[in-house]
Amino acid sequence: MAAAARSVAWYVKELMGDHDYARHVAHLRAHHPEAPVPTEREYWRARWAEETARPGARCC
Repeated sequence: MAAAARSVAWYVKELMGDHDYARHVAHLRAHHPEAPVPTEREYWRARWAEETARPGARCC
């Protein structure tokens, strides 16, 4: 039962993008070590601004 709950929690976090900042930081450190790492707040503000500027194929 606990494994099922962990699986559901993982799925919801992936769906909501909870791990995106950590992935972004890992990418920056691996591929662009000279680039400054934004704070989590800066990352999400930039991401939301990008999504607003170019909505693409969103449902909402």
